[in-house]
Amino acid sequence: MKILEMEHISKSFGGAKALDDVHLSVEEGEIHALLGENGAGKSTLMNILTGVLEADAGLITFDGKSYPEPTIAQMEAAGIAFVHQELNVINDLTVYDNIFLCREIKGKFGLLNKKEMIEQTRALFERLGVDINPMLMVSELKTSQKQLLEICRALYADAKLLILDEPTTALGNDEIDHLFEILRNLKKEGKSFIFISHKMPEIFAISDSYTVFRNGTFISSGKIADTTPFKITCDMVGEQYVDEDVYEERELGDVVVKLEHFCGQGFTDINMELRKGEIVAFTGLAGCGASELMQTMFGASVCEGGSVEVEGEKVQGDITDFMKKKVAMLPANRKENSVIPDMNILENTYIAEHSISRKKPFISIKNETVKYGKLKEMLNIKEESEKDAITSLSGGNQQKVFLARWLNTEADILLFDNPTQGVDVGAKAEIYRLILGFAKAGKTVVINTLEIPEIKKVADRCIVFYEGHIAGSFTHEEIDERTIMAHSTNAVETREAV
Repeated sequence: MKILEMEHISKSFGGAKALDDVHLSVEEGEIHALLGENGAGKSTLMNILTGVLEADAGLITFDGKSYPEPTIAQMEAAGIAFVHQELNVINDLTVYDNIFLCREIKGKFGLLNKKEMIEQTRALFERLGVDINPMLMVSELKTSQKQLLEICRALYADAKLLILDEPTTALGNDEIDHLFEILRNLKKEGKSFIFISHKMPEIFAISDSYTVFRNGTFISSGKIADTTPFKITCDMVGEQYVDEDVYEERELGDVVVKLEHFCGQGFTDINMELRKGEIVAFTGLAGCGASELMQTMFGASVCEGGSVEVEGEKVQGDITDFMKKKVAMLPANRKENSVIPDMNILENTYIAEHSISRKKPFISIKNETVKYGKLKEMLNIKEESEKDAITSLSGGNQQKVFLARWLNTEADILLFDNPTQGVDVGAKAEIYRLILGFAKAGKTVVINTLEIPEIKKVADRCIVFYEGHIAGSFTHEEIDERTIMAHSTNAVETREAV
């Protein structure tokens, strides 16, 4: 039995068609993968379904009822919940406050019944197998726990259809397995899911059916059991996709970064050298310390021991001190640490450069527009105008704007924490080529990623971390999934990286 039917949906913004006569059908008690590159129309369709946007044409039928002009309130009441990739939990409230936000339980005289809300939250978590203290502040939770909290909040509201947008982006393997176990159990209870992801192994592990969009049009749909990752990828990109190794060997220069007995929150006693023009990949299980190390190498976290040298000089201090030494960092969490939503695309590009240019107190919009134009061409940023809001861009194009931000500072050492997070196949390929281009130009690039195929595509060397220590260092030729995973899990005797 179908729980959702979206037929002949069209939507235009100005003269551009975002959706052109598309359809989507979801069965009750199934996990349906909605696939396509960034800009394919997936988000637009989901915003129409949840009442955020109004369709130009088309019909929506949910749970047997027709919704010609759905509103947010109508669709929430009907039982549709949207769990966004960029989480919408409130850090300054407790876990149980987030569960009951806008539907608080009240006792006499209108006072909040905290005891009852805590007990109901505990019961909900126990049913779902979620190990979170209801009384913790959300700011104390890991990203994976916040993701589960969002799903629990939707389920408490008795959602019948949950839209999950890239739900595994910030999760480790064990956390993904736990999430999938919860989804399978909920599916048995009759809950339905629209699962949006760019990760083929996960799509084939958890989904029952799929629909592919490309450039706002419907391309294909069917049962996951009847297709292959290759076929779906070809449908997404519109051409025969070959998973090629784009790596190119280069001659490396002198040592430009040196860590000696470097210690900080989440890692300890790190010794490492990085060379000019080198691409080094950090990897390991979630929480291995690689991300924390990268943040400390940029001054975003406090060094607790040892030293870091850049171009032969020791650097101590905050982010500004590292920026002045031409170090830049692209953080994993774009929403909290990169996007400045009140600034347009151009302003988001030049903000970093002007924070360290004390000799240039005035900003020339004319000059900045010229510089941005060159960066836009180099990075192939797709936008209508540099005056548009940064939030108007797809995830892949936002990521390119933040690359432009750091290139605008003339940085030579680039630290990228999960640079392809939440971007599609085509955008990933572009980012890989950009990283290789940066290295060819003499820049040193460090990427932190859990995706081993990604490492093989670009890295000269891979450094594996386990519980805050270096577990192994491998040349490009030595990188393979079995070896990296064995060291990530400490299944072999570790060896120190140099």
